Amino acid sequence: MMIKVTYKKSALSAPKRQQETVRGLGLRKLRQSKVLQDTPAIRGMIRKVSHLVDVEEIQG
Repeated sequence: MMIKVTYKKSALSAPKRQQETVRGLGLRKLRQSKVLQDTPAIRGMIRKVSHLVDVEEIQG
């Protein structure tokens, strides 16, 4: 399964670890989206910055 992650809120005022996590997800600009493989590692990164991103599950 795949998931679509959309960068919705700036991480400028967030701690450096959270900024690095957003970068690790491949997100650079606000409102940018990435389709990623649904793995435990990616889910953990999303959980860490859940207040900064939106997540949608994609079938296929």
